[in-house]
Amino acid sequence: MLENKLPDEILVSKIYFLRNQKNMLDKDLAELYGVTTGNLNKAVKRNIDRFPEDFMFQLNEQEFQNLIFQSGISNWGGTRKIPFAFTEQGVAMLSGVLNSKRAITVNIQIMRIYSKMREIQFANKDIQLKLTELENKVGNQDQSIQQLFE
Repeated sequence: MLENKLPDEILVSKIYFLRNQKNMLDKDLAELYGVTTGNLNKAVKRNIDRFPEDFMFQLNEQEFQNLIFQSGISNWGGTRKIPFAFTEQGVAMLSGVLNSKRAITVNIQIMRIYSKMREIQFANKDIQLKLTELENKVGNQDQSIQQLFE
């Protein structure tokens, strides 16, 4: 099964919301997979056809600066290059590019985290819909009561 499972909190903390979707950065994925960022990016470039723009993209300067600001890290650990971001599909595709046992194990765990996040998002949507229905119902009742008094 999954040996040396990482705490879910660590994985969740490495998921960023960029360009209206959840993404993970190359440096974080490399750390999780136990490879250097350079080697991860080399493997991706050797298999670039597997990574269209909706699977992987390079952050622009503004996105990079915003990410540094949000993270509270002054120099982003000495990063010299603007990182690549991998969408959920891109992370899944990495499992076919990086075949180490650790990469496969971590990748499975990441996919499960993405699934949990989707479930939570759907549950929150249901709650939001019910709250909206309640607000509408209460608003309509307020109008009815007001009309009754008039």
